[in-house]
Amino acid sequence: MLEGKNVNLRVTEKEDLPLLSEWLNNPEFFGQYFAPLQRSKAEIEKMLENNPLEMKTFIIEKKDGAKVGLVSHFNMLAPYAKMLEIGYALVPSERRKGYCTEATQLMVDYLFLSKDIARIQATTHVGNAASQKVLEKSGFKREGTLRKAVQSRGETTDLTMFSILREEWKGPKILTKV
Repeated sequence: MLEGKNVNLRVTEKEDLPLLSEWLNNPEFFGQYFAPLQRSKAEIEKMLENNPLEMKTFIIEKKDGAKVGLVSHFNMLAPYAKMLEIGYALVPSERRKGYCTEATQLMVDYLFLSKDIARIQATTHVGNAASQKVLEKSGFKREGTLRKAVQSRGETTDLTMFSILREEWKGPKILTKV
């Protein structure tokens, strides 16, 4: 478990499948910037087991044990790439409380402490100011726009690319148990 001041991150387990299914099938969980996805528990379990992107998903838990979201890291390129990408989502009632920023900082600390990578990147919908603020508070730099990169709710839209390099990382801001 990765421990922060207000939240902890723990790797998802099989018993989290019902919760993941609930979250992933709820269009409000990912918000207005993602197309609604509908997947069965069996499909979600298969996705977690057969993992071509080497995705690892962590549950974001408040100190009282309440599960409020998830954060993942994955490899969008070949395994030899010296970078990983992250993504995150929170239940709507827990947004704007700093949990996502702290979870992102924990994930950055964990990845730079435990992986031989030079870069962590993330993309956001160009209109998602809240997510962009999370990344900037976590030390990421805005790199540019990926034009017409995704299909979202029937519209082809741009993404904004952010990254943090190992040499820009200031070391663990939060105590991380690896």
